[in-house]
Amino acid sequence: MPTYRLGKHPKRIDSRTLQLRKYLAAALPPPPATVTYEQAVKTWPMMGNDKHGDCTIAAAGHMIEDWTANTAPAPVIVPDPAILAAYNAVNGGVDHGADMLTVLKYWENTGIGGHQVTAFTEISTGNPVETRQSVDLFAAAYIGLALPNFAVTPPDGNLLDVPWAIPPSGVQANPPNLNNGHCVPIVGYDGQNFWVVTWGALKAMSPEFYAAYCDEAYAVLSPDWMKGGVAPPGLNLKQLLADLAAIHAKA
Repeated sequence: MPTYRLGKHPKRIDSRTLQLRKYLAAALPPPPATVTYEQAVKTWPMMGNDKHGDCTIAAAGHMIEDWTANTAPAPVIVPDPAILAAYNAVNGGVDHGADMLTVLKYWENTGIGGHQVTAFTEISTGNPVETRQSVDLFAAAYIGLALPNFAVTPPDGNLLDVPWAIPPSGVQANPPNLNNGHCVPIVGYDGQNFWVVTWGALKAMSPEFYAAYCDEAYAVLSPDWMKGGVAPPGLNLKQLLADLAAIHAKA
């Protein structure tokens, strides 16, 4: 029986975190009904998340794989030693998980497996339209979940078998649990589900499950996706970079 680890710490608040909605054009059209970036990827490695609480770094590795599978001749799979090196850098060398904001700042300033990102912005939590816009424009959304207990205690022990959908008993009977923190990327969606990568597999997540259990979400801008420095349509990249520079100048 495979093992599965969690590892996302509760959301860390930083008032300087840039908000995605500020940089999206007011006239941006609705996101497409379906986005299928995930189809370019053949396999999703576990990236150590069966043995370590490194989901925050594994999710970043899967996003790098997603971006490069859609823009490069071949996808880049960050090797496990590089994943674990980044994980140890953000967790102080103790396998007790990490918070997403610390990982994002490390990814921006240092890089993961030789891949740095340009910037990140926060998505309005539980906003399915803004989330779909992020997936459409940036090929992914980096999200954190406070999973309900039923999602981490399946009768057969296989967490991948548990549907990420609201059960008939409802959310009130199955509240979010901050002790069940998990980080995954959304890499596509259709009319029924978001598609996320977790524990080395592609998994369906209903929009209702996302709205109930997502407690933080980010759009990440990467050179692996933004080839030639060309911004996704509808994004005010010039203002975003200016605001980011101002934050760094005050740090």
